[in-house]
Amino acid sequence: MGEARPHRHSRMGDTELGEAVARARDGDEAAFGVVYREVHPMLLGYLRGLVGADADDVASETWHDIVRDVGAFRGGGESFRGWTATIARHRALDHLRRGRVRPRTTALDEGTAESLAERAAVPDSEGAALENLATARALSLIAELPRDQAEAVLLRVVMGLGGPMAAEVLGKRPGAVRTASYRGLMRLSERLRGAEEK
Repeated sequence: MGEARPHRHSRMGDTELGEAVARARDGDEAAFGVVYREVHPMLLGYLRGLVGADADDVASETWHDIVRDVGAFRGGGESFRGWTATIARHRALDHLRRGRVRPRTTALDEGTAESLAERAAVPDSEGAALENLATARALSLIAELPRDQAEAVLLRVVMGLGGPMAAEVLGKRPGAVRTASYRGLMRLSERLRGAEEK
């Protein structure tokens, strides 16, 4: 018999998310709830990396804009995640400008990491606790990366965007985003290996 492992809630596929967005665009409130529950944890994680403790406030502003403009949105699931990340990034940069603070990556607090961790489907409290600790550690390591690498990793890993879509959000070339993401992931890998060797 093997060790009991918690089952992770998988992300909704692009097609399924796109269909839910289309229904939400047509006024289906239940579909909008599905979209919100799918995208909000990713969006909040991305914003935590940009504005730290102010992420909830910026997320509220972001959702205000999403609700206001969703009727004009056209595209599938990944496009929607990219569109929401673009809105979130603009709101975050506005927020930072108001505070006259340069964009930065901040450490994620334990409560945030827990809210970003995917919920275990099986009531295995030990497994869930270990998974949440691993998620918190990974997010804190991302926060230590240079800003361009951290944002590329957050968009690719937390928001689930492909290279071209992440590049569109950042207003950069896809190659630059792939490079930043690769370097960030390599740096994370080195840090994790170093931690395991201690």
